[in-house]
Amino acid sequence: MKEFKTVKMKTLTMKKCSLWKKLGVAIAIPMMLNLQSCEDSFLDVVPDNVATIDQAFKLRNEAEKYLFTCYAYMPRNGSLIHNPAMLAGDEMWIPDQRQALTIYSLDIAMGNQRVSNPYFNAWDGYYDGGGPGDGYNLFDGIRHCNIFIENLSDASKVPDIQPSERERWIAEAKFLKAYYHFYLMRMYGPIPVMRENIPVDAPSEVLDVSRDNWNESIAYLVELCDEAIAILPPSITDINSELGRITRPIALGLKTRILLTDASPLFNGNSDLAGLVNKDGTQLFDTDYDASKWKLAADAALTAIEASENAGHSLYEFPGSGFTLTDTTTQKLSIRNAVSERWNSEVIWGNTVSRTSEIQLHAMAPLTIEHSHNNAHKIMSPTLKIAQQFYTKNGVPIDEDTTLDFSDILELREAGASEKNNIRQGYTTSILNYDREPRFYADLGFDGSIWYKYDSGSDDTKFHIEGKYNDYAGSNTAFFFNMTGYYVKKLVNWNQSFGESSASYRDYAWPELRLADLYLMYAEALNEVQGPTPEVFEYLDRVRDRAGLDGVQESWANFSSNPNKPNSKEGLRAIIHQERNIEMAFEGSRFWDIRRWKEASREFNEPIRGWNVFGEDEASYYQVRTVFQQRFVSPRDYFWPLAENTLLQNSNLVQNLGW
Repeated sequence: MKEFKTVKMKTLTMKKCSLWKKLGVAIAIPMMLNLQSCEDSFLDVVPDNVATIDQAFKLRNEAEKYLFTCYAYMPRNGSLIHNPAMLAGDEMWIPDQRQALTIYSLDIAMGNQRVSNPYFNAWDGYYDGGGPGDGYNLFDGIRHCNIFIENLSDASKVPDIQPSERERWIAEAKFLKAYYHFYLMRMYGPIPVMRENIPVDAPSEVLDVSRDNWNESIAYLVELCDEAIAILPPSITDINSELGRITRPIALGLKTRILLTDASPLFNGNSDLAGLVNKDGTQLFDTDYDASKWKLAADAALTAIEASENAGHSLYEFPGSGFTLTDTTTQKLSIRNAVSERWNSEVIWGNTVSRTSEIQLHAMAPLTIEHSHNNAHKIMSPTLKIAQQFYTKNGVPIDEDTTLDFSDILELREAGASEKNNIRQGYTTSILNYDREPRFYADLGFDGSIWYKYDSGSDDTKFHIEGKYNDYAGSNTAFFFNMTGYYVKKLVNWNQSFGESSASYRDYAWPELRLADLYLMYAEALNEVQGPTPEVFEYLDRVRDRAGLDGVQESWANFSSNPNKPNSKEGLRAIIHQERNIEMAFEGSRFWDIRRWKEASREFNEPIRGWNVFGEDEASYYQVRTVFQQRFVSPRDYFWPLAENTLLQNSNLVQNLGW
């Protein structure tokens, strides 16, 4: 299905104000809430034009609408505003949020998170943590999934549905229930797991739920995934109406992500979290390291890979077009389009609830003097650290390459004919922008860089960025300006075009899971189990080959100052982490990866830097400018705080450490 409908809700009267306990109790708070008097409050809980929940499950058509309501809570991860991983870390920066956009995740990156009205509060559904209009908090989504599973599991309801379809819909709801729990658990740590809904008239001792042990919660989410996996189809056959529905490879991918997160250092053997206990003394984290968790993650990843490949998924390669293009341009389109080309072979899970025109608008830069900043905001600004993390053209880190010197990035160089497909010939820019791997040029724009689009035709070098202060892509506008001198090309579909006074962006469903992601998850988990093995290198090298690089062992042996680095588990771990940060750049992966690797106290305590975007010439522009000095407090900042009001409403909830 191309888009999911949100079912509007009717009312259920509540007799007592005391029942308004949050789980922050989403038990009693559905999708849209209209508080009236304390004696006669109303909750929307059933589909529009249907008087009761029972009637919502009398016919297949109404039941399907309710299923789509469960889907409607899927986080809008393709949104700069609604995906915290875009701006809450160190990967990108934007102008002061009150100037261009109000994005509360940037407050988190700036160290402004708080316990009173927390920013990006997905627990209660406030400050964009609950999706558009703060109307989609995830505990509500879980509640609707439970309602759906309970009612559709009753064979006496929805008599006009086929048994196989009934099973499939229940499996989809179980998947969504697992996903919504996992989304909250990455953010808050242990949460109350809602295996079943609690009646709104239950006594306070039942409504006041506690947080569940992390390991037990993970086991339950895996159980939900396994139940869904056994039923879900291997692929979507009705592409006209069902694209976006959950398949077996998607569920296997979520299971992999859950288990990989559970095996990672933040959650596996982390003594820093020993002090997080419920009020009855229940330990919420088991702090003993369990090596077997990596084996579970590796096994799940391999199963997910095999299921995905059997369903026809493969790493995307640009198939060519009617234009004559250089190998360089074709390589870059293979990299970019793996993310932004609609329903390409690599996308296992496309989130149709989360569309991408808006994020493309925020990423795109004007490419001629005629292009308006209002139609290409260019505010998504990758940091200098991220630009430096990409490999050299030899496939190794810039500080390890024995044949290239990047020690003085203030050194400038003029682009020659051999560089013209990446940098405008005759243009002068930093040496940091030369001799880099294809993903650097595919994913990033910068002053002087080529930006190939469909309307370039066979002219590979038709468009390029000019980003100094007074240039057409410069930071000389009141609101929409770039902060670092780097631009995000990766997320903009190559069919983007400008009109006389407008711009067109080709929408695509946000890719929640790509095959390359699965390959890297498998390589990471398998290295932790076995250390460097041919199979680990095989899956790493599959990703590198699509990126136009030689294999890890060959690259390090020939070009690295540390040629033995891939030969140890620790060395290969560092390589895998960097490979993942590069391949998954700007897709919302780095923020969660840095946290689960327990590296945030280092990475998020460094300054945000970029070029001096207010410079008007080469000498002034190519100076390193500190945009912001980040501050991350460990272990406090690894998890969101629970709102003070939530703790007051539910006396059995405990606050996260440090808050």
